[in-house]
Amino acid sequence: MEGKLSSVAKNFTPSPIQELSQLAQRCNAINLAEGFPDFPAPPCIKEAAVSAINNDFNQHVQGICDQLALKMKKTHGLDVNPLTDIAICCGQTEAFAAAIFSIINQGDEVLLFDPCYETYEGCITLAGGIPVYVALEPPQWTLDPEKLMRSFTSRTKAIVLNSPHNPTGKVFSRDELEIIAKGCRRWDCVAITDEVYEYITYDNQKHETIAKLPGMQERTIITSSLSKTFSVTGPNTKASHRWRIGWAIAPASAASAIRNIHIRITDSAPAPFQEAALTALRSPIEYFETLGGVGSGRMEYELKRDFCMKLLGSVGFRIQFKPQGSLFLFAELPKDCLLSDVEYVEELIKQAGVVVVPGRGFFHGNESCKYQKRYIRVAFCKSEATLNAAAQKFGELINAKACPKILY
Repeated sequence: MEGKLSSVAKNFTPSPIQELSQLAQRCNAINLAEGFPDFPAPPCIKEAAVSAINNDFNQHVQGICDQLALKMKKTHGLDVNPLTDIAICCGQTEAFAAAIFSIINQGDEVLLFDPCYETYEGCITLAGGIPVYVALEPPQWTLDPEKLMRSFTSRTKAIVLNSPHNPTGKVFSRDELEIIAKGCRRWDCVAITDEVYEYITYDNQKHETIAKLPGMQERTIITSSLSKTFSVTGPNTKASHRWRIGWAIAPASAASAIRNIHIRITDSAPAPFQEAALTALRSPIEYFETLGGVGSGRMEYELKRDFCMKLLGSVGFRIQFKPQGSLFLFAELPKDCLLSDVEYVEELIKQAGVVVVPGRGFFHGNESCKYQKRYIRVAFCKSEATLNAAAQKFGELINAKACPKILY
């Protein structure tokens, strides 16, 4: 059968995150690689899903679209028609893929900020598009306006914007959004956003959607989901743990195209989880402002972030950027470490029984940049017990002179 595989299938291999999560399971390692919580989702959400199953709710739930439209108005001041401008999908990943398929033709260029989440490139290449990477400048992951503007061409069809950002934790500022919007308007491009971490921000940072800027709602496709805000995601190796309720919010023509693509790929998002999503989206505004779940409050996430920053700093990692949002810490390897990111992670699993993600999987473009092999990503959305266990394992790597035992 191998000889029958398409060229696309041959080019897709397991991601470093998937491979290392599987290795972590085999080694019974502590998993700080994937951004899924290991604490419970809010009880009311789970109860709503169980009730929907017991009461045979098996149809599309229009109320989700109504609630999303209300949320967009309250949060961003945007008028969204719940009947025409929203497509419910099986998670943000499918919503993003359908958004790409709905607008990208063979040879169209799509701008992405580097480093970035690996799924984006795969969707673009599947659609026949050409990814064009615009590097954010380390260590603060700043956007160079001139570099961005030089990246636009007559072939540019869209730009992908993920804020809060995976893997760095960056929240794009209003000034940066204005620069991106300026390029979109000048070159008549579509902005496709990934806003799954929209409520997970720290230190008084606030997420803003680019769609609220002048001239942008009519050229923006917003994708997001239930999973991060309500802690109903799960590991890539156990997809059944994921609730997979996401959405795209877009002008009616694009939303209709996304909906049609969704129907032909997966037909429908699970109805019981749609009912649970409706319950979640009806949560009081205070929930979204504080993320009031068990173990997942915004204040608790800040404490977890700070705990991991202190932990990694104690074993020599250089952390020059404090995450402003998302669930990740992007840390640079110790200055005198001669190992690459992949080699370090492998040794970390073997010697400490802790798994994180090597950063190179998030980088693209110029491979001559040495820093692309000098970062790891740590997910801190874990229980206190898990983080304390990881800290103990890291502590065992430190010798009497406070130097890591991992060979440099």
